[in-house]
Amino acid sequence: MSDATQRFSNRVSDCTRYRPGYPSQAVDFLLSQVGAALSGDRRADLVVADLGSGTGIFTQTLLPHVAQVFAVEPNDAMRQEAERRLAGTPGFHSVTGTSEATGLSPGSVNLVTAAQAFHWFDRDKARAEFQRILVPGGHVALLWNKRLVDTDFLIGYEALVTSLPEYAEVTHHRVTPEVLREFFGHEPEFRSFAHEQRLDLQGVLGRLASSSYCPAPGTDEFARIRERLQGLFRAQNDDTIAFHYECEVYLGTLDGNP
Repeated sequence: MSDATQRFSNRVSDCTRYRPGYPSQAVDFLLSQVGAALSGDRRADLVVADLGSGTGIFTQTLLPHVAQVFAVEPNDAMRQEAERRLAGTPGFHSVTGTSEATGLSPGSVNLVTAAQAFHWFDRDKARAEFQRILVPGGHVALLWNKRLVDTDFLIGYEALVTSLPEYAEVTHHRVTPEVLREFFGHEPEFRSFAHEQRLDLQGVLGRLASSSYCPAPGTDEFARIRERLQGLFRAQNDDTIAFHYECEVYLGTLDGNP
């Protein structure tokens, strides 16, 4: 999508405050798998390129466990927020670039990650770039937080967001198993890890506003959605609401072998 890199410029604060993180089990899984490819399972020596890194949510999760993370983000506002939050953290490098043109050196990283971002990429160009920057046998990990629909509130929330005109255009559900097999060149290894995010009313509104398919706050469209969401929240008769997620992790190499 031609405007994909700029869709979040006015959502930086909400993304930072209200987007869910990623469970530690997911990070343990992918780093143990990738670290095993190094002699002695030296995961602390891993160099990672986190593509479409946004405000640095997944970058921050990785940093304590690896040697270096190159956070590659094309959106100035998102990248600057990551720099504000993570400046001075050992191993953190902020990079202006895209998944298709990272600016990183050939054969410079052990692992490429894309958390809640791969569905924005030009897959063919990104695959070629991943192959260029990865060491031989290097891995790619694609992650998404899949929001579950297993409570009355989440059923209502799902109905609300799927009614928005741009939802179908930008949802990661467009990335099918067939797309992933074609991208990796084989069936990637898959794991799923449950976690939750508990939010008050302000947090629920901010969580929705952080999504690119949501009308911008301050518009008449957002005011109507806000009213509906407030009604859903208050009907639960609780101070907070739990969003339930399955963090889906797809991991593999791009050389035809898992």
